[in-house]
Amino acid sequence: MELKTEVLAIIPARGGSKSIPRKNVHPLGGHPLIAYSIAAGRSSEFVTRVIVSTDNDEIAEVSLRYGAEVPFMRPEEHALDNTPDLPVFEHALEWLAEHEGYHPEIVVQLRPTSPFRRLWHVDSAVARLIERPDADAVRTVIVPFQNPFKMWTIQPDGLMQPLIKTEFKEAYNMPRQALPDVYWQTGYVDAAWADTILTKHSMTGDRILPLIIDPGDWVDIDSPDDWRRAERLLESGELTMHDLGYNIVVR
Repeated sequence: MELKTEVLAIIPARGGSKSIPRKNVHPLGGHPLIAYSIAAGRSSEFVTRVIVSTDNDEIAEVSLRYGAEVPFMRPEEHALDNTPDLPVFEHALEWLAEHEGYHPEIVVQLRPTSPFRRLWHVDSAVARLIERPDADAVRTVIVPFQNPFKMWTIQPDGLMQPLIKTEFKEAYNMPRQALPDVYWQTGYVDAAWADTILTKHSMTGDRILPLIIDPGDWVDIDSPDDWRRAERLLESGELTMHDLGYNIVVR
């Protein structure tokens, strides 16, 4: 019988949110924000283990209550405002290898600020990576609301320059339909081989597969306005747990 691929979901949840205090544990639709990501990971057909990497005792306690593991507390040097994802994930994988002899094959990042990812987003990202072992990672993307070929930078002399230099003459004046298709990463689900992180020292490597999702599915919570929008979606019934494909369960 074929052995199941070991898939570790890591939820990075730092305690120092400034835009929304205690954001990761603040109630949304009756549950802490982080509970949505925990439930999505625990409900996945492919994910075999869900852990939270945090530096905060309250986040750790809430995460345990909703069924995630918190095998370690994240070191302070990996929990700064400007800390990128890579050292956080390298620390988690190295800690698990050293203290538990645990070596997952695939690592999935589930950011707490994306509570409305669908279950199929998680399963499809992992399935795509398993089907394409030549790839380094899979990222969820959408067609952006604005085309970067029509974006500008302002130079020190006050004049504008196109953000993207292309072979097209004045791409910014071309019809949108005539421009190349572009995609924007949502941060909903990132799946990568553990070796991509540990050996290539990258969250994605250079062979990245897309998982294209509906722009209407995307909600990222980074400000009080984002939070109010998320609450309205739940309160109005425009978005339900049935839409997400899982239920949130307290241990």
